[in-house]
This record gives sequence, structure tokens and C-alpha cells, in this order.
Amino acid sequence: MAKYTKDEIVSRAKDLARMVAETDEVDFFKRAEAQIHENKKVSTIISDIKSLQKQAVNLQHYGKPEAQKKVEEKIDSLQQELDDIPVVQEFKQSQLEVNELLQIIASAISNTVTDEIITATGGNLLTGETGASIANDEGCGCGLDHDHEH
Repeated sequence: MAKYTKDEIVSRAKDLARMVAETDEVDFFKRAEAQIHENKKVSTIISDIKSLQKQAVNLQHYGKPEAQKKVEEKIDSLQQELDDIPVVQEFKQSQLEVNELLQIIASAISNTVTDEIITATGGNLLTGETGASIANDEGCGCGLDHDHEH
């Protein structure tokens, strides 16, 4: 059976990443991100939020909880306003879709590696047991009790 080096695997992973970068999901993400950056209302709200966050930190530092609470309420209100803007919703949706695609890829890799280990050790794919765990459950087949070493 062929053995691969870490470098070869990383190289394949980079090929896979380039493929992912050319999917509809990533395309949608790029367009949504571009629309976010071009949207004046969005950038104004974001800069207002950042400035209020700095105020909140200062108010907390100087021990002014009532004023801090008011500033945090303004931040929450602006955050809600931001979330209600269609391009922001599209951007968040596109982020979810790209993350979902990456999750599917990670699961496929992980599950395939596990299945390969089970198969290579003569295990059982249905129960998910490797050959070693099956051998331990059934004994080593030598006919003696299991308090000995081979």
C-alpha cells in the first residue's frame, strides 16, 4: 500500500482548498462581502458600533455602570438595525453556507480515515470496531486464558 508524506497530503489539501474557492458558495460569499463594503449605511453603522464599544470599555474602566448600560443598549439597537439590512443577511447566509461546505469536507475526510483504519485492521464498518478491538473481545485465538502475553 502506498504511503504518503505530510507534505504530499498538505499539497493535496491545498488543491482541495483551490477547488472550494471556485464553488458557487464561495462565489456568493465574495459577492456578498463586496456588497457589504460598498454599502454606506452598513459602514456607517459598523463605525458607530465600534466607537460605542470603545466608549463602553472606557465607562466600564471608570466604573460608570449606568452610562455603560445605556451605551450597550445603543450598541444592541444598532446591531439589530445592521442585522435587518438585506445585504448583511445575505452575507451572514453566505458565511453559513461556506462554513457548512467546510464542515462537510472535514467530516468526509475524518469519516473516510476512520473507515480506512477499520477496514485495514479487518474491523467491522457497521459497528465501527477496529480489528484490534474485535480481537480483544473475542480473545487472541490461542485457546488459553487472557492473563498471558504472546
